Amino acid sequence: MDKKIARVIENLSKNRIKVKYFTTKEEAKEEILKEIHPEMKIGIGGSMTIKEMELYEAIDQKINPVYWHWMVKPEERPSIFPKAQYSDLYLASSNALTEEGELINIDGVGNRVSSMFFGPKKVILVCGVNKIVKNYETGVKRIKEIACPLNAKRLGLKTPCGITGKCNDCSSEQRMCNIAVTIHAKPALVDLEVYIINEILGY
Repeated sequence: MDKKIARVIENLSKNRIKVKYFTTKEEAKEEILKEIHPEMKIGIGGSMTIKEMELYEAIDQKINPVYWHWMVKPEERPSIFPKAQYSDLYLASSNALTEEGELINIDGVGNRVSSMFFGPKKVILVCGVNKIVKNYETGVKRIKEIACPLNAKRLGLKTPCGITGKCNDCSSEQRMCNIAVTIHAKPALVDLEVYIINEILGY
């Protein structure tokens, strides 16, 4: 484990946020599946990391109801959002994880970021080492210059970042940077845990 990862783990712990380190996504996936007990309701936030780990496919949906808006028709998503938010376990990733032990996230709708700190009984945020940044400023820069353009392109949005790959701080109706949230320390009512994986995952 390099010094940067060790510093993140130390500062997350100081901020009362649980943290676990894994060398591979397979190890982290196995640990998450151990957290899932029969009849638990599972919520998933929009996350390429979760998709790349194939967690949705690995959860036994005959036993566990799974609520992920990516897996339903657009018109069904409004009914899925609250079910995911008030699940027993909510799985997502963070756009940026600072060496100071803070989690920075930007959303278009807000369902993902709000579910990180209110609603679920437990939240696990899975982050590849590519999400680690120095501080808040570099975290926002990472989101604006990397995460949002890649997501906009993936979704086929007509935002400037989706077309040019660069943030223009636009006023587009399809703008993805509508809601910004920083988690400085453990949310009062949620059991929050961060899984750091020594791989490049997601945006």
